[in-house]
Amino acid sequence: MKTFEVPSMVTSDLKSNITNLLISRVDKDPSLDLMSKQTSPNVWEPVTAADYLAEVKALAKGFIAAGIKPGQRVGIMSHTRYEWALADFALWFAGAISVPIYESSAPSQIEWILGDSGATACIFETSDLTALFKTVEKNLPAVKQHWVIEGNDFTELLNQGKSVSDQVLEERRASANLDSVATIIYTSGTTGKPKGCELSHRGFVDLCLNAQAVLPQVVCPGGSTVLFLPMAHVFARFVSVLCAASGVRVGHQPDAKNVAPAMQSFHPTFLLAVPRVFEKVYNSAEQRAESAGKGKIFRSAAEVAIQWSTALDSPKGPGLALNLKHKLFDVLVYKKLRAAMGGEVKYAISGGGPLGARLGHFYRAIGLIVLEGYGLTETTAPVTIGRPDKLKIGKVGFALPGCAVAIADDGEILIKGSNVLKSYWKNPEATASAIEGEWFRTGDIGNLDEDGFLAITGRKKELIITAGGKNVAPALLEDPLRANPLISQAVVIGDAKPFVSALISLDEEMLPLWLKNNGFEEELSLEQARNNPLVLAEVSKAIEEVNKDFSTAESIRKFALLPEDLTEKSGHLTPSLKIKRGQVSADYDYLVDDLYAESAKSTCHNIGDIKV
Repeated sequence: MKTFEVPSMVTSDLKSNITNLLISRVDKDPSLDLMSKQTSPNVWEPVTAADYLAEVKALAKGFIAAGIKPGQRVGIMSHTRYEWALADFALWFAGAISVPIYESSAPSQIEWILGDSGATACIFETSDLTALFKTVEKNLPAVKQHWVIEGNDFTELLNQGKSVSDQVLEERRASANLDSVATIIYTSGTTGKPKGCELSHRGFVDLCLNAQAVLPQVVCPGGSTVLFLPMAHVFARFVSVLCAASGVRVGHQPDAKNVAPAMQSFHPTFLLAVPRVFEKVYNSAEQRAESAGKGKIFRSAAEVAIQWSTALDSPKGPGLALNLKHKLFDVLVYKKLRAAMGGEVKYAISGGGPLGARLGHFYRAIGLIVLEGYGLTETTAPVTIGRPDKLKIGKVGFALPGCAVAIADDGEILIKGSNVLKSYWKNPEATASAIEGEWFRTGDIGNLDEDGFLAITGRKKELIITAGGKNVAPALLEDPLRANPLISQAVVIGDAKPFVSALISLDEEMLPLWLKNNGFEEELSLEQARNNPLVLAEVSKAIEEVNKDFSTAESIRKFALLPEDLTEKSGHLTPSLKIKRGQVSADYDYLVDDLYAESAKSTCHNIGDIKV
């Protein structure tokens, strides 16, 4: 078993917990701007560390006055916003355990998470979300009370809290130690009922302190970021705590569609996103340039960027000619892209899937170093991450201090560290299956190089074995396909089949611009587009390009365009944008049958056969 381990760089006090990270930050510089409230669109009001701590304590007293006891579970169902972070810390100060729920969750999911966790209360963002809860409230007798953020409930809590003394608050705050459960976060449930991951205070504290130690350029006082990923997800949740501990000013943007103007008004120094966001930014910039008659310039700039960044990793470097081209395109193209992101962004942290070498090189060349990382809900988010001064584009970094990564004989990635979950809540069978000795079995497949850098190649359960016995990791084919501006999602199939095929959904947001750039004077409906020869040819071409990196047995031979995009709303993606393969297969089984039927079907297309 190949193993790579990095010793911890910090020693945490057993009597401390997550709240000590915020208290320590305030002690260091109470006047530092730690948060920014968005008082109106793209207008930000700074909140100092001292003022934020005061707000947290006041709300915590309110929870105590309302009857929240140490160790009780309290749900939070809201878009990413200032009050989410405020409530999170306030519950920890009150000694409680927070249980996040995605704001997009269905009533059945709300019922499962609140019921399974034994939550006694819940915080909802709006009355509309409360209405969803009301439909299942009768099945949740343990949930005795709830509060709505957009209303007077928090004001009433603050008034109630005035009766609670500082001494009582301190006793509650200190009731949890490093080994206490801080939060129960439920998995996305792609393969069954979501499981509750018991994450400890130690996992957050140790990771925060070690991340600060190895990423001082990124997470440091005076830095800033706009959080727009769902805080119900462990990735954004950990970074929220990390920023509070590090003195990084945070703004919250609840709607991902408004991220661009938020960045331009907030001027973040680093970003947090999943690969799909970086793909969208690139594709949108390319299509806008095409629409403005500057498509050739943009494509040339992109190729030079990739060549220049790739050359940085070679012994000789870029050379004079390539450096000159890079400087020219920096004036013409790259600086405009940086300005669109606020003008001050230097770093980005990417997780949730591989970004791909092409985009990694592109962004580094325009002045944005993307640090890819790897982790799961069960590992309190990051286990590995690249460092600004030690980076291998196309890989997801190496272990953070205090973490260890191993590759089992069958290729499965194993994780060890204080950040690994204590257990699955009320699920000893799942715990025993996932934790073997000191190691957590991730279910992901990957490899470690000689320097300890990790590469992810797929999910163990998603591995396709064709009728010919060829093992195919779908993600390796799917990820580069999603880089095409027309393609939203790709689902590779072929288990026990004679060849590999793909179900493709078109990107409804990019489709009108792509059509305009390709000579269409009128918009096409999604149904018209999926039958249009030019659209089909573009998808076929994209697949052919990806196939070049794979053997014939691994290559996609046929594809079908889906009648709708695969989204969270359609029920085919999790809130963290992972594909629900079982649901896709069930809903489009007729297309799968067509792909492997002996007679040709009009819905299915052979790669390379489409003529325009």
